[in-house]
Amino acid sequence: MAKQSPVQRIWELGKDQHGRLITAVVLAVVGVVGGMVPYFAAAKIIVGLVTGETALSAYAPWLAAALIGYLVRTALYNSALSLSHKATFQLLKSIRQQLLQKLPKLPLGTVMDTSSGKLKETIVDQVDSMETTLAHLFPEMTANLTAPLLTLIYLFVLDWRLALLSLAVFPIAFAFMMMVMGGYAKDFAGAVQATNEMSSAMIEYIHGIEVIKAFNQGKRSYARFSDKVRANAQYYCDWMRRSQLGMSMAYAFFPAQMLTVLPLGWVFYLHGSLSIETFLTVIILALGMSAPIVAAFNFVDTLAQVGTTVGQVDEILKAEEQDHGKTPVTFENYNIEVKDVSFGYHEDQEILHGVTLSLPQNSMTALVGPSGSGKSTIAKLIAGFWDVRSGSITLGGHDLKDIPLTELYDQVAFVSQDNYLFDDTVRENIRMGRRDATDAQVEAAAHAAGCDSFLSGLEKGFDTRVGGGGAHLSGGERQRIAIARAMLKDAPIIILDEATAYIDPENEAVIQRAVAALVKDKTVIVIAHRLSTITGADNIVLVKDGTIEAQGKHGDLLERSPLYREMWQAHMGAKEGETA
Repeated sequence: MAKQSPVQRIWELGKDQHGRLITAVVLAVVGVVGGMVPYFAAAKIIVGLVTGETALSAYAPWLAAALIGYLVRTALYNSALSLSHKATFQLLKSIRQQLLQKLPKLPLGTVMDTSSGKLKETIVDQVDSMETTLAHLFPEMTANLTAPLLTLIYLFVLDWRLALLSLAVFPIAFAFMMMVMGGYAKDFAGAVQATNEMSSAMIEYIHGIEVIKAFNQGKRSYARFSDKVRANAQYYCDWMRRSQLGMSMAYAFFPAQMLTVLPLGWVFYLHGSLSIETFLTVIILALGMSAPIVAAFNFVDTLAQVGTTVGQVDEILKAEEQDHGKTPVTFENYNIEVKDVSFGYHEDQEILHGVTLSLPQNSMTALVGPSGSGKSTIAKLIAGFWDVRSGSITLGGHDLKDIPLTELYDQVAFVSQDNYLFDDTVRENIRMGRRDATDAQVEAAAHAAGCDSFLSGLEKGFDTRVGGGGAHLSGGERQRIAIARAMLKDAPIIILDEATAYIDPENEAVIQRAVAALVKDKTVIVIAHRLSTITGADNIVLVKDGTIEAQGKHGDLLERSPLYREMWQAHMGAKEGETA
């Protein structure tokens, strides 16, 4: 299948705006015809002056025609641009909406593997950069090609020799232009990459400013950021330097028709094969050909830019989605079965190898093991953050892929050590668990999660803004809000991924009570390094190198598993060290 050009892809994305764009093109073309009238009128007036015509009445019709042509061109050109701009803004709005609607449908790994700087650059800056090109492309490029084409046809009617001579300089100009444009797409792609790297470094620097200041790494971290800024600027300088000669020579030759038309036209006139009237008319019309051609050719480089941007947009829009059923299912129970699952975030790097687990309804299953063993991956596969490629996972007898994603997400509440809080109030961050919850329900969940102790110290209580990522709160306070959010959701399956990581002695009892209230009568999956917190689990699953090393109750594993016994002894030794 042939690859779509950027214009074809834009036309496809903007299908709702075809009417406006076609109307804009028609108006622009008619406006071009009107814009040519002053050139013809000027030619007639100059011929009249050369032949000695002195009567004002001979020039009045041509002056009127020139004025009318100019007014027609101005009115239709402005109308065309108004329509094309409206269509473009709607098109860019549609593209952004499609991008933002697409992101939640992608596997979480796809989003996590893409830097936030690149996503911001694509969705905000790159999409916005298409506005000028698209708003002018369809009406202006069409018009700028139509005008010289109509002029050329008329020149051939007047004198085919001079018509050909008026074209003679264009191949030279195009040759110089191609010296620059031949690698434009590659050059622009490099510029986008340099900008993405600069944006990512900027976002990383801003987000990490607390750590940078705490460890006195400002000079080193700023140097990395400034290096990316300088690299971005240097790339553009080098690119412009490479392009300077070709562009300068091209723009010198585009308007140089008189180099051929004047001397050879004069020879034809002296030999009697060309009238002075035709000669003057050709000179005036030929002078008007270069400007629209240059303007049209300027769209070639912007089209290359749009092509790169469309490619980045399509990396998201055409990325593989999680393929789930669309028909709602009914759950008779919430038993979870993981059967012979092998998985890797990248096809060439497998993390899990033939994992099989049974997680009965209303049971508590703890996943433990060394860092990087695959515990979180198992939990996130159960939550539907990724789809398994080998094996299967069922919930209540339904394969996860047969459950619509929105319905699957409704069944699971995921609480991790790094729960994200939005730059909104405490109330609205908790309400994220269930958007239709009343204030009373939100406050009840907060009370159950032990939020009262710190809410009373906040200036506006529930209506206090927490800052980006919850920056105005402590780790324990953020964790309690996350637990309250999960309580409000009231999902039948609870996944706790190191959810007690931020427990401090002062808040340990409060958060433990909150967690106990959260998991009551639920199917619970716990990932924990603090083994003392999961000794009462119905089943402890020891994960090592992507496989199930052993499973059973705490006492059984202490007897049967040397690795678990070693982890337990290390944990208890560390705990004794904390309390010594």
